[in-house]
Amino acid sequence: MKDSEIQTIIERVTREVGETLPATAAATAATHVLSRAETPVLSGAEVAVSPHHQAPPQPSSSAGDNGVFPTLDEAVAAAGAAFRQLNTLPLEIRKHMVAHMRQAGREYAQVLAEMAHSESGMGRVADKVLKNILNADKTLGVEDLETAAWSGDGGLTITEYAPYGIIGALTPSTNPTSTVICNAIAMVAAGNAVTFNAHPSTKDASNHTVQILNQAIQKAGGPANLLTAVANPTIESATGLMQHKAVRLLTVTGGAAVVRAAMRSGKRAVCAGPGNPPVVVDETADIEQAGRDVVIGGSFDNNIVCTTEKEAIVVDTICDELIQVMTHNGAVKLNSWQFNRLWKAVTTKDRGPRKYAD
Repeated sequence: MKDSEIQTIIERVTREVGETLPATAAATAATHVLSRAETPVLSGAEVAVSPHHQAPPQPSSSAGDNGVFPTLDEAVAAAGAAFRQLNTLPLEIRKHMVAHMRQAGREYAQVLAEMAHSESGMGRVADKVLKNILNADKTLGVEDLETAAWSGDGGLTITEYAPYGIIGALTPSTNPTSTVICNAIAMVAAGNAVTFNAHPSTKDASNHTVQILNQAIQKAGGPANLLTAVANPTIESATGLMQHKAVRLLTVTGGAAVVRAAMRSGKRAVCAGPGNPPVVVDETADIEQAGRDVVIGGSFDNNIVCTTEKEAIVVDTICDELIQVMTHNGAVKLNSWQFNRLWKAVTTKDRGPRKYAD
């Protein structure tokens, strides 16, 4: 980008923010509002570096601890600086970063699972290990950023994916480490930086995951603080993240209230709220496999995962057979009296149809 173009942008920002900012602050602000069209594009010669290329060193921050910051503004600012640095690196470095993140997810799967279980008091450690490994191995990466090209009477058209910038991610207590692994790999692979606001009840597990993945990114030659988090997340910090001007996209995994807030934030939002998914079994099914799989899925991590089976809708003609297979695989059949006793034991409040039980 030419000096004259940069100066034009600075002058535009200065006019927009008025006289409340000094010139140096306006110049800094200008670096935050560059559109994709204004971002410098590097030529092939400029990005041809060795696989061992290291990102330019960043000044260390006494406030941040491997991406975990005391305040939301510090976390977002650090992510913004890392994003701008990432834009100067070739795609090959990003591939190395994702590979190192996958390796770290596998290497620390057990430790993070134990932290998540200890902090949340929910689920099973063994199943949380599987969730961590699954997300480390199967989350889409740089290899899925396919570029399309076609030609016609109008000329040649090339389509390629571009990053949003800083993504604000809210994570749940049910999957405090695996969600961070999944979000981080996919979003960094696409060229973004991420600021996490973890569920307050599992902040240590989530934030430690951020720190581990940040270390992996830097080992691969990526910038520090590409992933950031709020040290002590609250509802207020979650709201602040959703409203932050520097955040271009929201991803929310959580309850109905936080999903509604994200959808009303005025930003693009990818949300996953509470799930109550059924499984349908009809007469064409392999009953042995169906019964076994329903039990395995329904009991996985003590059924706290919102994508696992919560109820079965079964065709009359094979219902008894399916129940028999399920009981042979560890399911327990309750009569109405036993069910009512169990319901009272595990819930404190019944809010009625189409509501939630506490």
